[in-house]
Amino acid sequence: MNEPPPEGRLTENVESKLPPALAALVAKKMRAAYHDPDPLSAQATLEALARDLDKAHPGAAASLREGLADTLTIGRLGVPPTLARTLRSTNAIESMIEICRDHATNVKRWRDGTMALRWCAAGMSEAAKQFRRVNGHLHLPALRAALDTHAAKAVTPHNYNETAA
Repeated sequence: MNEPPPEGRLTENVESKLPPALAALVAKKMRAAYHDPDPLSAQATLEALARDLDKAHPGAAASLREGLADTLTIGRLGVPPTLARTLRSTNAIESMIEICRDHATNVKRWRDGTMALRWCAAGMSEAAKQFRRVNGHLHLPALRAALDTHAAKAVTPHNYNETAA
């Protein structure tokens, strides 16, 4: 269950669409950008790299652009490194899914969707018993505040008290 972080998978995906000599150079540039503490600078570097790849390797450029915004989100929110390392990994969710799958292994006849939901909930309840404290858990309130601030800027609130004209 030791998967690379999202930016690692993105780097591998881009590399797979390039000749070996160029792939190593592009991977090095991508890793340098992902280690940049300034997310805007990192995004600019990666977008410039995508523009450079556009002409000769459009598939690699498209692949790079596809995951660009998602892989820089943690940096944009200002998440401290200990919590960021945990959030970049998919291990926790993969573990929960595996426990849910194991919990429902012996079900031979699924009657309907609600039965599947009940078994999924039971599996998640079982998985919850095995959860440990998140590395960087002391920074979770700061992450919550950053998410609330981001949501307040990005999402238009509904005003249900107004009457339609």
